[in-house]
Amino acid sequence: MAGFEQKKAYDAIKQAIFTGEFDSGAHLRSATLADRIGVSRTPVREALQRLHAEGLVDIVENRGAFVANYAREDAAEVFDLRTVLESQAAALAAQKLMTPQIDELSRLTDRMERHATGKRRDIAVVTAANKNFHSLIIAAAESRRLSAVISSIVEIALVSRTFHSYSNESFARSIAHHREMIAAFRVRDETWAASIMTSHIRAAYHVFLTTVPTEGESSDKKNMKTE
Repeated sequence: MAGFEQKKAYDAIKQAIFTGEFDSGAHLRSATLADRIGVSRTPVREALQRLHAEGLVDIVENRGAFVANYAREDAAEVFDLRTVLESQAAALAAQKLMTPQIDELSRLTDRMERHATGKRRDIAVVTAANKNFHSLIIAAAESRRLSAVISSIVEIALVSRTFHSYSNESFARSIAHHREMIAAFRVRDETWAASIMTSHIRAAYHVFLTTVPTEGESSDKKNMKTE
């Protein structure tokens, strides 16, 4: 039962972070979460420790747990590394992806498009489909070391937070990038695939920048901009 409750708490808190229900910097109070989820405080505290180990939660001594907050410098480092590493993965994958895998990339892109805008907008579905899209490309690169390094720096909470700030135009551009990568994969053009992956990640980075205040900008002002 204890393991079940810990997993229940972990899944609930993680989902709330991914969907943006708990925004960056939000205070995660154990008692409040326990009441909300329907478990005791112990599995909530264990879940928060697990999420802390995954980089999704910050635990501050004598203050408690908070949703991880991404500074510009932290995000810049993540996106810079992704640009280099995932572009290399795309280049390698272009020579190795088989037709069934490319068709799956197309299906994942279709799923993203269905849930990215309008009444069916569902950021959790979009985030999951996007994760599977990129993971399939990385796996197809068949580089164990490259895959391990990318896994260590890609933070899904950061991706999800960025998606929550996407306009319809931003989603249209992102999906167009996916489709152009698929076209490059079908003709096995590694330079084309790598170039589009670079553009794709840099575009996401500039959307992310709209979610954090510039130097000297107050948190209140930032909140007014994003509401």
